[in-house]
Amino acid sequence: MRIGYARASTARQSLDSQLDSLAEAGVTRIFSEKISTRATQRPELDKVVALAGELRASGVRVTLVVHEHKRLGRGIELATLAEELKASDVGLEFLTGELQGSHDPSSVVFTVLAALSGMEREYIRDRTLEGHESARKRGKSIGGAGVTDDHMLSMALHLRDQEMSLHDIAARLIIIIGKKKGQHPSPATVMRMLREHDEQITAPLAS
Repeated sequence: MRIGYARASTARQSLDSQLDSLAEAGVTRIFSEKISTRATQRPELDKVVALAGELRASGVRVTLVVHEHKRLGRGIELATLAEELKASDVGLEFLTGELQGSHDPSSVVFTVLAALSGMEREYIRDRTLEGHESARKRGKSIGGAGVTDDHMLSMALHLRDQEMSLHDIAARLIIIIGKKKGQHPSPATVMRMLREHDEQITAPLAS
């Protein structure tokens, strides 16, 4: 039996694409919720894991199907959940993303991949800040002269990870340098800052 789980980080975000992909994958029983991955309690996730365990205990082969691993968590959080699934002999399948495919949660390979998925974001941020420091030394600006800085970039990356819109991200940020100090940056400035960040990350990999 295939049961599914879908999650969005905020109430504004739609679950439609996840629900559609799960339905196309043949999943008929789906649990969903709108809650941050950082929440200590995710009721619907707890329910689907409990149901999977109960079904498996009754002799039914069960696979938990999720659109992408980020819907469950990252790093240690994901590995811990995988351990719980392994204890109940429940399979795990991701429909897309870097961990796409069916996994044996007891696999050492999966445990390593889950841990690396949590390290990726911090690694990218470290590389970004190093790249911006190097750009400043060469006299280049990132995302708009006199407006953005590394703290703003770090916060914008964090909010983008929560799948917020550019407008919402801009509303959460405060300019702390230059003539516009105390104001919010425009969504266009945020978009440019994030785009330049992404370009700096991918450029060394392409060379």
